[in-house]
Amino acid sequence: MTFHEMNPTIKFLTVTCLMFGLAFVYNPWTPLVVFFGTIALQFIFSDVSWKRWGLFMIPFLLTALGTLWTTLVFGREASGQVVFSLFGNDVTEENVLLAATLSLRVLAFTVLSLLFTLTTDPKRFVYSLMQQARLSPNIAYSVFVGFRFFPILKIELMQLYETHALRGVRLDTRIDHVRHIPKLLIPLLAGAIRQAERIAFSMEARGFTGEHRSTYEVIPVTRNDFLLASLLFTLFGVSVWIGVR
Repeated sequence: MTFHEMNPTIKFLTVTCLMFGLAFVYNPWTPLVVFFGTIALQFIFSDVSWKRWGLFMIPFLLTALGTLWTTLVFGREASGQVVFSLFGNDVTEENVLLAATLSLRVLAFTVLSLLFTLTTDPKRFVYSLMQQARLSPNIAYSVFVGFRFFPILKIELMQLYETHALRGVRLDTRIDHVRHIPKLLIPLLAGAIRQAERIAFSMEARGFTGEHRSTYEVIPVTRNDFLLASLLFTLFGVSVWIGVR
């Protein structure tokens, strides 16, 4: 029983509900408990690369610190006991609680998002949306095509760079590459349109015309899915209880 095996649609709905609930909580203890509790659950019920997890966490940690700093320095004046002074501004207890709440909420949202993204296969997620959420196969397979488009566009962009370099265009530094991007957008867009047209004809030839389709890979809903969802909801309930005490 791991988050990797959990039904992606149920996982997505669970994480979305927790984030929606956190948005209406205005105390620092609830997001703090959710933050550490989610990390603990992910450590127990998943097998992710924590080095990769830490790298993803760095920009959001900086965002949380920035939120804390700006709220303390530029927050509106609030009544209450003055805790300390910062650049000549009196920071009250209410300012500290608000800053802590907002910054910890950013961290809580981040760990919940990483729980979903690092334990979910995009292909299984789209299949699950088709089977459990009744997503149209046309939309689902268009998403798959979109995923395939990124490496194709990258290859075409490199080919355009090499072609222009053979014609004598100076592309010695990264700045030269960035400056030359506007001249490559039109041929790159034209190539993407041709690719999209060919793929559209291919999808229509393979029966993607809106009719009901059979499914080869079934994404089931099991008891373990509801157990893991219950753990996350229990964590949120405990965090709310701690926050309102």
